[in-house]
Amino acid sequence: MIRISAALSLALFPALAQAEPATPATVPSGDKQLVIVSFDGAHDNALWDKSLAMAQRTGAHFTYFLSCTFLMTRADGKEIYRPPGQKPGRSNVGFAQSREEIANRAGHIWQAHLDGHDIASHACGHFDGKGWSKADWQSEFSTFNTALRDAWKKADKPEAEPEGWAEFARSSVKGFRAPYLSLSDGLLPALKDSGFTYDASLVTKGPGWPSEKDGLPRFGLPLIPEGPSQRPVIGMDYNLFVRHSMGVENKKDSARFEERTYEAYRKAFEREYSGDRIPLQLGFHFVEMNGGAYWRALDRLLTEVCGKSDVACVSYAQALPMIEQAKKKADRSAF
Repeated sequence: MIRISAALSLALFPALAQAEPATPATVPSGDKQLVIVSFDGAHDNALWDKSLAMAQRTGAHFTYFLSCTFLMTRADGKEIYRPPGQKPGRSNVGFAQSREEIANRAGHIWQAHLDGHDIASHACGHFDGKGWSKADWQSEFSTFNTALRDAWKKADKPEAEPEGWAEFARSSVKGFRAPYLSLSDGLLPALKDSGFTYDASLVTKGPGWPSEKDGLPRFGLPLIPEGPSQRPVIGMDYNLFVRHSMGVENKKDSARFEERTYEAYRKAFEREYSGDRIPLQLGFHFVEMNGGAYWRALDRLLTEVCGKSDVACVSYAQALPMIEQAKKKADRSAF
């Protein structure tokens, strides 16, 4: 068994997240059941291929929360990345290992964009921003914007940049999830001033509708019952990894972990599908833990439910107008 690296486990674990009450249902149960799946990091090019193929096969659309240091080498980072409160060029999740890797990743990002997926921000070096000011967050967002805009140049392939990339980099990234799901008082003002249209950094005590603060919709990953004791766990792969094997890679029991995860996902889906149809949000990383158990469980769930006429497996960006429309319908039905 191999223990996941300390740096990576720190980067993945939302240890600072605080569960909030789930937002009460306000949308008619006759509307579609939304399933919202997201991936944090969005770095491993092999998993880009795998996730895009899963989406095509199941009809799902995903949100990819990209960490921008994967669009620069370590040498680039020393020149252009000044993380708040850290030495220049530092990153908790590393950098691209080569210019070719950047080119492949940029190609995947562009393909995902063309396929209708949501490219969103996970900031840059995956630092804990709980003490950051508004200016600190804005500095991080600025570096993200520059890294995305210049990705093909950093890949040494400016001639390969697709037509429309600059406009995409300038205007298409509208969602955000904080590393560690860790927030500060400066985050919300920075998000609003930087033009973001939603935040997905919360944790809720169960599936909930997005809350709203100062006009910004805010989504939360839910606690869902899991395992023989049905103890709640955040609906995210890393939290299951820690519960199942204490964060130690265990491929021997991969099939058992997959089955437990699938059952938890399926039951969480059924509770909403047969009830108030509150959106079900599930979070993943671009790391296959315990032999890929959690990605396989996700694939099974999406294969089973996304084809239903009254289910929509959508990104956060796609979910927002659907939720707004459903709320308007609910308001009209009250009169």
